[in-house]
Amino acid sequence: MTASPLPFSLGYGTNGFTDHPLPVALDLLAEQGYGAVALTLGHPHLDPFAEDLAEQLQALRKTLGELKLRVVIETGTRFLLDPRHKHRPALVDEEAASRVGFLRRAVDIAAQLEAECVSFFSGVLPDGTSPETGWQRLTERVADVVEYARGKRVLLAVEPEPGMLVETVSDALRLRAALGDPDNLRITVDIGHCVVVEPDGIRGALLEAGPLLANVQLDDMRPHAHEHLPFGEGTVDLPLALGTLAELNYRGVAAVELPRHSYDAPGLAARSIAALGDA
Repeated sequence: MTASPLPFSLGYGTNGFTDHPLPVALDLLAEQGYGAVALTLGHPHLDPFAEDLAEQLQALRKTLGELKLRVVIETGTRFLLDPRHKHRPALVDEEAASRVGFLRRAVDIAAQLEAECVSFFSGVLPDGTSPETGWQRLTERVADVVEYARGKRVLLAVEPEPGMLVETVSDALRLRAALGDPDNLRITVDIGHCVVVEPDGIRGALLEAGPLLANVQLDDMRPHAHEHLPFGEGTVDLPLALGTLAELNYRGVAAVELPRHSYDAPGLAARSIAALGDA
């Protein structure tokens, strides 16, 4: 496939290539015509706490430049901070120092790679925690990361996730307003999530995010089931999604996210970019 005629760059997430070493995955994506990569920090590709991280980042930046791949940083590794509990601790947990520290590290990595943004989520409320307490915790912790990112000139993008405290674009805007609408806090929209939780669907969510849209994830999904699917297996209207992004003159990265499909990564990457071209 030739380069996309759209104003944004099509990418693919490394969390869908976990059986490939990162340099091999990047080569394959560039070979298939992608112009960007969504890099999930953590096992198996880039340990954000590795002793030789500086050397790894220097080599990675060189590779990204040679392959002409834009990059966004994703922070959704399941067991990076707690080997027994997925996505814990979260920003809404009682103790979240390691999560805040990880997001700060992600900001450092983004700065060194000249990444488009760092995408993150709020987390699921712990049992027995009120939404009011969750919002208080979330606002305080995100304020810390926003200030840190400002000093590094890095954009942050909060991602609404089904079942999490920040579940919709409206929730993301509420968080941003509570922090005084900081310019370096934007929004990630996963178009699959939109068919599950967004009241006005994909188009409504993208238009609501509008100029604050800093990162897009592409996948198919069925209503009432938060399961990332290859294009054509759910109810996502892909032409509508891409058309709305073009209408918004979105110029960031829109990356395929299939985190449970590494067993067929090269094939799915090829079929995905073909489906995006058709759409």
